[in-house]
Amino acid sequence: MSQLLFLLVVLVIAAAVLWRRGSRAYALLAGLLAAFPALTLLRQLPWWAYLLAAVVGAAVGWHHLSRSAALVTRWSGQSRRKAGVASTLDIARHAGARAMRRRAATVRPSLAELGRWARLRLPVAEVAIELCRSGWITVWSPVEDVVMIFGGPRTGKTGWLAGRIIDAPGAVLVTSTRTDLYELCAPLRSKKGPVYVFNAVGLAGVASTITFDPLTGCADPETAVERATDMIGAVSKSGSGDREFWDAQARRVLALLMHAAALGGRTMGDVSGWISDPEKAKREVTALLQRSPMPAFAQDATQFLGTNDKTQTSITTTMTLALGWLNNRAAVEAAAPGHGFDVEQLIAQRATVFLLGAEEAQVAPLMCALTGHIARQARRIATGRPGGRLDPPLGLYLDEAFLICPVPLESWTADMGGRNVTIIAVFQSRQQMIDRYGPAKTGQIMTNAAAKVVFGGTGDRDDLMFWSTLGGDRDEPIWTTDPHGRGRSRTVRSVPVMAPAQIANLPEGRVLVFRRGINPVLGRARMAWQRRDVRAHAFAVAHPELAARLARWAATGRRRWVWATRPVRACAATCRRWTRATGTRAGAAAGRWARALHARGRRLVAGLRPVPREVLVDLDPPTVEIPLPVAAGPAHTNDDARRQRPGPATDTGTGRPDVPLGQAWWNP
Repeated sequence: MSQLLFLLVVLVIAAAVLWRRGSRAYALLAGLLAAFPALTLLRQLPWWAYLLAAVVGAAVGWHHLSRSAALVTRWSGQSRRKAGVASTLDIARHAGARAMRRRAATVRPSLAELGRWARLRLPVAEVAIELCRSGWITVWSPVEDVVMIFGGPRTGKTGWLAGRIIDAPGAVLVTSTRTDLYELCAPLRSKKGPVYVFNAVGLAGVASTITFDPLTGCADPETAVERATDMIGAVSKSGSGDREFWDAQARRVLALLMHAAALGGRTMGDVSGWISDPEKAKREVTALLQRSPMPAFAQDATQFLGTNDKTQTSITTTMTLALGWLNNRAAVEAAAPGHGFDVEQLIAQRATVFLLGAEEAQVAPLMCALTGHIARQARRIATGRPGGRLDPPLGLYLDEAFLICPVPLESWTADMGGRNVTIIAVFQSRQQMIDRYGPAKTGQIMTNAAAKVVFGGTGDRDDLMFWSTLGGDRDEPIWTTDPHGRGRSRTVRSVPVMAPAQIANLPEGRVLVFRRGINPVLGRARMAWQRRDVRAHAFAVAHPELAARLARWAATGRRRWVWATRPVRACAATCRRWTRATGTRAGAAAGRWARALHARGRRLVAGLRPVPREVLVDLDPPTVEIPLPVAAGPAHTNDDARRQRPGPATDTGTGRPDVPLGQAWWNP
C-alpha cells in the first residue's frame, strides 16, 4: 500500500508540474496514470476514511470559496453578468416580499405569534416600505430603515410619499408646505385613526385641530434643553469656529429662559420680552429659577445677565431668530395652550398629524419643536415596549424637510430606526442637504440611510457624479476595426452603470434606488393617484349618487354570492374537518407503526447479542459399576421387569426408556 501511495504522489506532482509548464497533453496522461493507483487505494480504505476525506474536502473548499480573492472574483463575475444592477433573484432574496415577511417577528414583535400561513397572508406594507417596482417584483425596505428621497420639483416625490402615508401601519407625522398631501391622504387615513392638523401659517384656510405650546414639559430641565436645541437648530446652519460657539451659548440661555417661564406659568411672549429687556429678565428670571431642581440654571442666568452688552447681543441675535414665529398671528394661535395632545394616545390610536408650514413665515423653529417633542416622547415610550420597539411603528414623513422642519437627522437616523420610528425625508438635491447640515453631517446621514431613492430632474454636476459613482462601473463589450475596416476585434471597456446624463434625464415615473445589500435598481415609482383605493375615493367624491348606487349593488351582490356559495362553503368545511380527522387518525396510526417498528428493532438487536452457554462440570470422582454374575434361569425381559415394578416408565438417559432412574437394565 505504501508503494501505491508513493506512486500516486509522484504522478500527481508530475501532472501538476507539467500543467504549469504548459505540457497539457503529458499532464493529462500523468493524471490518467495516477487514477489507477488511486482507485486501488480507494478500494482498500475503510468507510471512516471516506467520511474523513469528505469532511476535509468540504473544509478546504469552503476556505477556498470564502477567501477575499475568491469573493472579489465571484462578485466581479456576477456584476458583469448582471450589467452592474440587481438581478431578479437578488431583489427576491434581499428586498422582496418574502424576505420582509421573514423579518416580521423582529421589526414587529407582536407578529411573532403568527403561524406560517398567517404570516404568508400578512400585507407586506405592515412591516416594510415600498420603494419601487422592477418588472413584476416590488422592492421593499423594512420599517426600521431610514429612507432618503432626492429629486427636482414636480418629479413625483409627493405622489410617491402619499402612497407611503396611506400604507403606514401606525401613527404618522407629516410635514408639508402644501395641502395636497392632506387632501389626498386624510380621507383614507381617517379609516385607520383620527386625523389632526397643525397649521402654523393658516395655509389654504385649513383650521388647526391641535395646538402645541413650546413650554410644554419645560418644567423639567432636560426637556427645556431639548426644546431649546430643536428651536435653535432650526435657524442655525452647520459651521465651525465662532458660529458653533454662539449657537451653543444661545441654546444654553434659551433653555434656562424657557425653564423659568414654565416654572412661573408664563408664555413664550414673556420669553421674548426677557430677551429684549435684560433688566426685566434680571428681576424675574433669577427669582423663578430659585424653584428649579437644577441649581446650575440659576448660575447660568446670573452669568448671562451680568455679562457685557456686546456678548449679550451676540447671544440674543440667534435666539431672536428662533422666536421669529411670534410675529405670525396664525403661529401664535397654533402655539397657544388649550388643545394639546398626548403622544402615547396618538400612537395607540394610530393617528395622523399634518404639520403645514411655509419658509417665509419663519415657523421652522416651532415645527422642529413639535416634531422633536413627538419623536423623543415616542423614543421614551419604546424603551418600555417588547424589544424596545414601537409596535406598530411611528412614521416621520418629512416633505420639504430643508424648508420647514430641519430636524437633527444626523443623530435621529442613527437611533430612531431601532425604536421603530420610521424616517422618510424628502430633499430636492444632495447639495440642499449639504447646505443645511454641512459635508460631515451629510455624510453621516447618507451612511445611516439604508435606502436612497433618486428621481429625475437633478441638475447639479456634483450630485450627478456622486450618484453615478455610487452606482459603480460595469464592463461593456465593444468592437474595434482598423482604419481600412478589415481587421475586427472585440474588447471590453469599463463604463458607469448609470451615467450622469442618464440620471439627470430619468423618465417620469422612473427612479434609481440604492438599497443596502443589493446593487442599484432602476424601477418604476407607483404614484398615489394610481392606487385603487385613491381612485375609488375620487370617484365617490365626483359622483356621490352613482357611487352610493354601486355600493348598494355591490352589497347585494355579496349577499347573493354568500347565499349561492353556502353549499360549497359547507362542503369545504366538511372536507376540512374530514381532513383534520383523517390526519389525526393517520398520525395515530403512524405513531403505532413507529412504536411497533421500534419494538421489533429492539427484539432484533436483542436476538443478535451472543448468549452465554452454561457448561456443567461434574466435580465428583467417576464411579465404575461392576456387573454381578447372574444365575442361570429363564431369560429376563423388560416385560417381566414392568410386571415386577409397577409405575410410569421414565427416560434415565441409558438408552432404555422403560428402566427406572438409578437402575441399569441388567440389574434384577
